[in-house]
Amino acid sequence: MSTPPFLTLPRCARALRVATARGEFAALRAEPAGAVRGSALLVPGFTGSKEDFIALLEPLAAAGYRVTAVDQRGQFETGGPDDPAAYAVDALGADVRALSAVLAADGGPLHLLGHSFGGQVVREAVLAAAAEGPLPWRSLTLMSTGPGAIEPGEAERTKLLISVLPTMSLEEIWQVLQQMEEGSGDPARHRTPEVTGFLHRRWLANVPQALMTTGSHLVDAPDLVDELAAAAGALPALVLSGVRDYAWPVPEQTKMAERLGARRVVVEDADHSPNAEQPAATAEALAGFWSRA
Repeated sequence: MSTPPFLTLPRCARALRVATARGEFAALRAEPAGAVRGSALLVPGFTGSKEDFIALLEPLAAAGYRVTAVDQRGQFETGGPDDPAAYAVDALGADVRALSAVLAADGGPLHLLGHSFGGQVVREAVLAAAAEGPLPWRSLTLMSTGPGAIEPGEAERTKLLISVLPTMSLEEIWQVLQQMEEGSGDPARHRTPEVTGFLHRRWLANVPQALMTTGSHLVDAPDLVDELAAAAGALPALVLSGVRDYAWPVPEQTKMAERLGARRVVVEDADHSPNAEQPAATAEALAGFWSRA
């Protein structure tokens, strides 16, 4: 999961719920102080939430972009039913299309970004939209995501989580995860009590069925890069990652960019979540890409 560096919203941002044809979604929205150059929809990954993008809101708004970051169905403050079909990647892609329809109605170009599992959700949205007509987006960004299934070691850990969800509560799993983190000795695990409390609340708010269904997708996700390249056509694309990534190897993401004919950006001193680990450099790369798109 991404760990937001802070939780206080900048003055340019507010929390809201976005009503769509497929229901309401919890969101954070940042508004530029001046002219709006475009809008962006930011979609988080597995076990994530809209707060994963909190550090991007102010710099992207300062660059002139109206930014909406959402909780996907089954995540944090959006919630969802105990129905596996609601969390299939095609259903989540339909959610992204419904959100995009609302945001595009505000006028101006709309840029689409997916982080980690969210990258495969937005890919599904593009594939489905291309089958029906012109795409509603001005650009597509895949952040810290890969062409198919996650790295084998990460897949084994995800399978373990899926296997215990039917028999353990989310609180029990959280306690186990905390013990594992404490034993790792990783200095990156030292968080403020406020952020730790937020991560706890967010974890407990997950719909267990959503975790099982989306986790299963990550373990067995097909490679649809060629299909995406054909469907996206002339849609400008960006593949952005840190220099290290535990979910999909960075060289694999680079090859994906080549297959897509996409711009490639590697953010220094960042891992799986450059949006949270190096937000200034990430926002600069995004704003530059969007302006060229």
